[in-house]
Amino acid sequence: MPPLVAILGPTASGKSRLAIELARRHGGEIVNCDSTAVYRGFDIGTDKVPVEERGGIAHHLIDVVEPAVRYSAADFARDAAAAIRGITARGRLPLLVGGTGLYYRAVTRGLFDGPSADAALRARIEAVARRHGVEFLHRMVARVDPASAVRIQPRDRKRLVRALEVRFATGRPLTAHFAETRSPLPDYDVIAIALRIPGALTAERVARRVDAQFAAGVVDEVRRHLAAGLPRGAHPFSGLVYRQILEMLDGVRAEAETRALIIRENRRYARRQLIWFRKEPNLDWLDGPGERLAVVEAADAILRTRGVTG
Repeated sequence: MPPLVAILGPTASGKSRLAIELARRHGGEIVNCDSTAVYRGFDIGTDKVPVEERGGIAHHLIDVVEPAVRYSAADFARDAAAAIRGITARGRLPLLVGGTGLYYRAVTRGLFDGPSADAALRARIEAVARRHGVEFLHRMVARVDPASAVRIQPRDRKRLVRALEVRFATGRPLTAHFAETRSPLPDYDVIAIALRIPGALTAERVARRVDAQFAAGVVDEVRRHLAAGLPRGAHPFSGLVYRQILEMLDGVRAEAETRALIIRENRRYARRQLIWFRKEPNLDWLDGPGERLAVVEAADAILRTRGVTG
């Protein structure tokens, strides 16, 4: 079975740096596994590794979708599987890298397509959201599908509506359907490495990253998209950093408060990512940021033990 290496973990844990070093050592190419980095023009807030810092390593599924287009986990699974098979066919090592747990699951364990959209049911759920707020939908999901409530952000209206739609239409939660799915890469040996760092270090690294994002012009990045006519309901705007900056531009809060909120939300997101990945089977956990030499050597040892020799 050909190998597929996955580098997973919460935000700001150094996944990209570790993946680039492992790709350098083992003749690899990287496949993005972040749900916002697929969109063109959303660069600063997604913390994409600049081309000049990628060490000549090919990166796939970054900047492949226009921001007004809806790109689903099923779309990702199809495109990632094709990219991974192409990398293998070239005699290279594929590395799937990112922190979007649903995307990782879609590639390695399959994805439930779900029932067709029920316009009447969806309209009722949307009416509840308008009446009580999107956070109320999250509380509803927590009652009827606790596992989905863990992975879906409290203000991710689209995914909350879909989770409730599937639960009410089928009588079963999304997670029950996920358990019956099949990977698009059943013939691959998945070697999954997950990073974890202490909460205090996550807070420190996230704070530095947010400062760097604002210094690099993330607010202007949002303004450019709005000036180009991108609707505020475009999916990339629902992601961390971008959602809070939109609210700042609408006068909801000042910049200092916005920065503090982004840091807090990133820390909460990191905790949710850890909870998600702890439930994934067969992960090798490493403690420490991905750029630390001891972590790199430990990851390299895992690959070599599984027969990946470069």
